[in-house]
Amino acid sequence: MFIPDLYFCNDRSVRQNRNYTKIMEEHQLFLCLGGNLGNQDEIFSETLSMIGDTIGECLLISPSYESPPWGFSSRSQFRNQVVMTATVLPPHEVLKKIRIIEKHFGRRRKAGQYLSRKMDIDILFYGDLVIATPELTIPHPLLAERRFVLLPLADIAPDFVHPVNGRTVSELLEACMDHSAVSRIPE
Repeated sequence: MFIPDLYFCNDRSVRQNRNYTKIMEEHQLFLCLGGNLGNQDEIFSETLSMIGDTIGECLLISPSYESPPWGFSSRSQFRNQVVMTATVLPPHEVLKKIRIIEKHFGRRRKAGQYLSRKMDIDILFYGDLVIATPELTIPHPLLAERRFVLLPLADIAPDFVHPVNGRTVSELLEACMDHSAVSRIPE
């Protein structure tokens, strides 16, 4: 029985045999959640549940942080959090699931424009994969410039190495030029 290409398989001999069951390899996936509208406690809780149900088990969840909007003006502060999951989904399928979750919370995208929103989910890292397509860039191209991403990421993965620049998350945080006021939200 042939199973459509839903999962990666690195063994060429297995890939060439069309009568096999693909091995579902788990990948370490880091996501950044952010939003500044609505009841953030409920929205973040529901988002984590939806990620667990559709993308992969949430293995590590950072504390939440509050920060000013980045790239636009708004009266509402943003809440941000980073989660590490284990997923068997390929990157573009993860992106599809993220878009469904964001749409559930009313997310509308405008090219080149940041807006207030209930939920935004960015893929930071997908293991050590490096990908650049018109739809998806991994690692996230701006993560090293965003203190509101690096602080929660450093809480759960300080020694994770960026696959492009070879620096750990702690090193990226130390070198970050973003000096925005980012503060941990008390639990």
